[in-house]
Amino acid sequence: MTSRQLAVGIFFISQTALGMLGNSALLCCFIIADFSGIRTKPMDLIVKHLTWANFIVLFKGVPQTIAAFSQTYYLDYVSCKLVLYFHRVGRGVSLVSTFLLSVFQAITISSSNSKLAQLKVRAPSIIGPSLGLCWALQMLVYAYIPVYITDIRGSRNVTAINFYEFYAVVNPGRPIKTLTVILLTSNDVMFLGLMMCASGYMVFNLLKHKQRVQPIHRCLSPRSSPETRATQRILSLVSSFVLFYVTSIAITSYLAVLEGTDWWLSNSGVAMAACFPAFCPFLLIRHHTSIFSLCCPSS
Repeated sequence: MTSRQLAVGIFFISQTALGMLGNSALLCCFIIADFSGIRTKPMDLIVKHLTWANFIVLFKGVPQTIAAFSQTYYLDYVSCKLVLYFHRVGRGVSLVSTFLLSVFQAITISSSNSKLAQLKVRAPSIIGPSLGLCWALQMLVYAYIPVYITDIRGSRNVTAINFYEFYAVVNPGRPIKTLTVILLTSNDVMFLGLMMCASGYMVFNLLKHKQRVQPIHRCLSPRSSPETRATQRILSLVSSFVLFYVTSIAITSYLAVLEGTDWWLSNSGVAMAACFPAFCPFLLIRHHTSIFSLCCPSS
């Protein structure tokens, strides 16, 4: 084992363990709150689905860590298809869930005289169907992945194939790969753009509200206003998601279109895809401090 393999293995095991711990803590808080009869917000359902999607994305870090420590570790025919398929589905659900969270938050804080205010009453009732549709669409969009993913042992006699850490990808040809990358990237960019628009709308409303009540906050407390803290949380959540996701899209598109199998780039793409699921629960726990304090009063 070389020093770089050791470093990559330590990074993946640390990232996976940290993400699993954070998402488990967040999910346990919601489970305890449900059994305790604590009334949660309707948008907390989106956070629960986002947490499950994070678990699925982080699970790929387990075989990735083992492959970094051992050069002879490969997944079998069925396992590699399932791992890669559900990793992409979880990644897509994470994107759409964060988008839905931004949209429903924008609807919630919209002023009473805006057009979005008309959706405030209907918004809680469509959260569940929206999440169900999200999972169904992502599972349908990435249904092609099991067709082109195969195990390394069973693909030795295949000529047009790219080998990665613990799996192999059958090359369908440059035109098909380019078209697939363009369609999937356009889908991701569309959701990212809408997410940034919704977050920008929230920040604009919060800052405008802060200007109206600034004299009151100045007289009552020298601390930063709730609007400022809410704005910072929104910006930190969305900016971190966009940063990690755009980097992951760029690396994945490069490896797909240019048929690259660079060891460093491949591991970097997996690391970037798992960065947001690993750090997201800590931002959300801070955002949902009321539930966390009720479930964990000793903290």
